[in-house]
Amino acid sequence: MRYSVSVIAEGDREIRLDEVVELADAVARLDGIASGAGSMSYGAQIVVEATDSDAAVDAAVPLFIEAARSAGLPEWPVTRAETISEVDDLEAFEP
Repeated sequence: MRYSVSVIAEGDREIRLDEVVELADAVARLDGIASGAGSMSYGAQIVVEATDSDAAVDAAVPLFIEAARSAGLPEWPVTRAETISEVDDLEAFEP
C-alpha cells in the first residue's frame, strides 16, 4: 500500500527559501514536496510503499535524511513523522 509520510526535522536557525527549493528537488523523485522556509524546521512529504504505518515511517525517515543531506541542509533530528495511507486519503472524500 502507498503511504504519504510527512517528516519534520527541527534545529537552531531559520531555514532559507533556497534551502527548501534544494530539498524539494531532492524529494521530487519520491513524489515529494518540501516545506520550512522562514521557520526553525524543514520537512517533506514523501510517498513510500509499505505494509503499515510503522513500516512507512521506517522506510521514509532514511529517505528524508538522505534527501536533506543531498540538499545541503543541516543534520537536525527528526522530531515528527506522520502517515496517511492512500485508502485513508480516499475515504476522507467519500460522502
